[in-house]
Amino acid sequence: MTRNCVSGLRLMLFVAIMVMPMFPSFASQRVYALKAVKGVLDLRSAKFSETPISINGEWIFYWKLLKKTSGQGIYHEYENFPDLWSTILWKGKPISSQGFATYEIKILLPKDRDQLALKIPDMYSAYALYINGKLIARNGTPGTTRESTTPYWSTQVKPFLATDTLNLKLFISNFHHSKGGISKPIQIGLFNELQDSSNLDHAFDFLLTGCMLMGGLYFLGLYLLGRHDKSTLYFSLFCFFYSYRIVGAGDYSLHTIFPYIGWQLAIHLEYISLFMAVAMFALYTRYLYPKDTPAKIIFCMIGVCFAFALITVLSPPILFSQLMNPFVGLLTPYIFFAIYIYWVAYRNKRIGAKYALLSTIAIFVIFITLILAYYHIAYPHELLLFAGYLGFFFCQSLILSFRFAFTLKKAKVDAEVGLKAKSEFLSTMSHEIRTPLNAVIGMTHLMMKEDPRPDQKSHLDVLLFSAKNLLNIVNDILDFNTIEEGKMLFMSNPINISDVAQKIISVHRASAQELNIDIFAELDPALPKVILGDTTRIAQILGNLVQNAIKFTKSGWVKLKIDVISKTEKDVILKISVEDTGIGIPLEKQRIIFERFTQIDSSTSRVFGGTGLGLSISKRMLALQGSELMLESEEGKGSTFYFVQTFPIPDEPELTQPVPEDQPVEKPLQDLFVLIVEDNLMNVLVIKSFLKRWGAISEVAVNGQEALEKLDATRHQIVLMDLHMPVLDGYEATKQLRKRGETLPIVAVTASLAQDTREKTFDVGISDIISKPIDPEKLLSVIIEQTKIKKTDGKDSHPSNNY
Repeated sequence: MTRNCVSGLRLMLFVAIMVMPMFPSFASQRVYALKAVKGVLDLRSAKFSETPISINGEWIFYWKLLKKTSGQGIYHEYENFPDLWSTILWKGKPISSQGFATYEIKILLPKDRDQLALKIPDMYSAYALYINGKLIARNGTPGTTRESTTPYWSTQVKPFLATDTLNLKLFISNFHHSKGGISKPIQIGLFNELQDSSNLDHAFDFLLTGCMLMGGLYFLGLYLLGRHDKSTLYFSLFCFFYSYRIVGAGDYSLHTIFPYIGWQLAIHLEYISLFMAVAMFALYTRYLYPKDTPAKIIFCMIGVCFAFALITVLSPPILFSQLMNPFVGLLTPYIFFAIYIYWVAYRNKRIGAKYALLSTIAIFVIFITLILAYYHIAYPHELLLFAGYLGFFFCQSLILSFRFAFTLKKAKVDAEVGLKAKSEFLSTMSHEIRTPLNAVIGMTHLMMKEDPRPDQKSHLDVLLFSAKNLLNIVNDILDFNTIEEGKMLFMSNPINISDVAQKIISVHRASAQELNIDIFAELDPALPKVILGDTTRIAQILGNLVQNAIKFTKSGWVKLKIDVISKTEKDVILKISVEDTGIGIPLEKQRIIFERFTQIDSSTSRVFGGTGLGLSISKRMLALQGSELMLESEEGKGSTFYFVQTFPIPDEPELTQPVPEDQPVEKPLQDLFVLIVEDNLMNVLVIKSFLKRWGAISEVAVNGQEALEKLDATRHQIVLMDLHMPVLDGYEATKQLRKRGETLPIVAVTASLAQDTREKTFDVGISDIISKPIDPEKLLSVIIEQTKIKKTDGKDSHPSNNY
């Protein structure tokens, strides 16, 4: 609706400002209709304080005469003034619009009067005006030949020193325009009032022009910065083109600022701006309702406008000025055509088309009113028209602001939908990749426990390394997506930072030794035993930095260093750095390496591999915690990545060790009865093999519905529940189990790691989550932790008892 309401307002502005400069400018006050008779105008009883007076009526007319004194006995006639030469008969014959003439009139004035002045309009196409033999106004230079005539147009207010009788002599010459003579009246009145009225007219013109230019810039900005809506572009171009006509036609206000502007240039711009403005508006209409606008007709109209503009460029004013009358004739069918377009749009139930249709009909009424004003039947009120223009621009800016806001909102919604689709895609792909990886990694672990030969163990190590590398890539992509969505959460648990550092070194020692690189940790003795932080994220950041250092180090060493900068009873500030003797990073490349999927150059990705996500993820994780990942590097000598972070120190620094020691090492789950709910046979095989090795007894349900039927709380002690299954998924199965009062631990075994997935699992009653591919040690630890809580504290102490 907004789009079409805007279109109606645009159309209203188009017709109103398109038509107004074509007609005479009418003052807001009433003008006396006294007329001259036989070359004499008697104003002795006129009251100039009330209103100016038009010097109309019968003037003495001399054709082909251009002299200050006409003399006695020279043939003359009385002609109506103002009037074009094309309507005058001289000696009973029509005269040409090309030529020169003299007009005379005697004006009788009252004895008591204030300072008077004449308001003199433009004439076709040069004039000189004398009062009592003295030149008081001139536009251009009137002459008797084309070469001696210099055309110029402007509206002037000229005061004069008057006696009781004024003898006006007006010389007009035209050799450059298709029209000759004068079509607008000369007015006489009080100087202050005429000057004020003229200044107000110019002010209105400049203000309206400024509004149009600002509107054009606004619409152009919306086009360039928005959705590149062509209807907005063409309306902005319309504003630019037609803004010239407001000041370059009518009262020619532009000429008051630039009095020396060339007439040839000015009239070319006047006509070109009109033709191009109509063309731009037609294009605007075409792109506003493309499905409702007959393309052939509209492009035919546009072609006519461009043809007129081209003729104007290539021909002199005496030729292209004849195009105005047929062009004005085209405007009426154009308005009818616009009404037709909006009627079709309304009939096709386009949003807001009915408002556009009503506004178009209203414009047609205004158009008729202006035609009546042209024939001196009715007169529009200029102040009301100007107020309407300003109201239009105010509403236009307001409406388009809302429209632009709506576009931004829609773009935001579309972006959110896109992010959701991306998140769902990544979650699905993660699940699809993790499912086979679970079998690969799980079977590899089992095979490595079966005393393989040395060569087989070597092959299994490569297989396990490659599978875990692929898993790390998947994890990095998911972590980056979680950060972009603003869903990254950080825990605050007791951490032995020294132990975490040593484990990071231990995990990467094998890969470093393969490259003959020394790897070690250098820890400050003042490190507190325990700090508060997110163990998983700290380990991930340190692991990324160490892995990155190893990858880009050909020889030498990699060092993980933790220094205490300051320490209080409440917190400690640590500087954690990873140093290497690798290839180093050039200064000009150091800014881009933290960008996603970015390495120093394309060759590094081929030589060293990797996605380039590790550093970006680490930097963003630290930024979310109020820290910044910094870099010091020299090409060929190595790099140091470091960050400074404040960690709280807990009041009770003792760390709990959840993994119990009361089970035999070989059979930690001896006789534990587990229900496996999993539809993938390979995953079932892997989990059953782990459980069998640990001494547990297992039973399988291939979907949630079967789990509801098989679960027996008197036999089963824990459930390993897949979340994505046919018939009935793990979410619904868990929810129904909790509803019927089952309180045994239910551990989700899933390849989905999205944050909302984790929240959803706990909401339905899941006790814990194991991610695929399954880490045997993690699976064992969770099973022991969940079953130990049940065995030790009884049913009432288990978290699932809340359901």
